Amino acid sequence: MRKVIVYAGLVLIFAYFFGGGIAHFLSTAMFVRIVPPYIPFPRAVVYVSGVFEVIGAVVICIPSWRQRAGNGLMALTICVTPANVYMWMNPQLFPSMSEALLFWRLPMQVVLLATIWWSTRDRRA
Repeated sequence: MRKVIVYAGLVLIFAYFFGGGIAHFLSTAMFVRIVPPYIPFPRAVVYVSGVFEVIGAVVICIPSWRQRAGNGLMALTICVTPANVYMWMNPQLFPSMSEALLFWRLPMQVVLLATIWWSTRDRRA
């Protein structure tokens, strides 16, 4: 049963990051809007983070690299926290999203981090 849960977590992580990474290139303008103004070169930041999301998603599919990819995806998730905080603190800039959704993005990052950690650890004894 534990393997099924681990694989479900990996599928979720893959879908989240692969889909999100591709979205960085298909909806670049939207992602640029959520980059806080104090971060330079927002378009480049969007493209680079999109590339790393796609790479991380693909690499978690390789068992021998899974833990390293998980570590990278956790670091990336932490690095995008300022964007989620910026959105939460400036809801007027994101009228298509409810304030509740903007708030819940932050605790969901904790859940995402836990899922990445739990699903990408090497459990061989």
